[in-house]
Amino acid sequence: MGALVRGVCRVHGVRTVRRDAGMVTSEYAVGIVAAVAFAAVLYKVVTSGQVQSELQDIVKQALDGGA
Repeated sequence: MGALVRGVCRVHGVRTVRRDAGMVTSEYAVGIVAAVAFAAVLYKVVTSGQVQSELQDIVKQALDGGA
């Protein structure tokens, strides 16, 4: 059915409306703000004392051969 409609529109010179496949500027802005907020929260978590010591322990165990 869609091909028939496109064919008729093409014959009669009618332009078909295309769907918006991308994001508009405001959507990019919201996405960037969300990504920056997530990065800030992740940075705070990773640089906290408890998480930092756990990560250091994991790295030490890995370098010691898992012992």
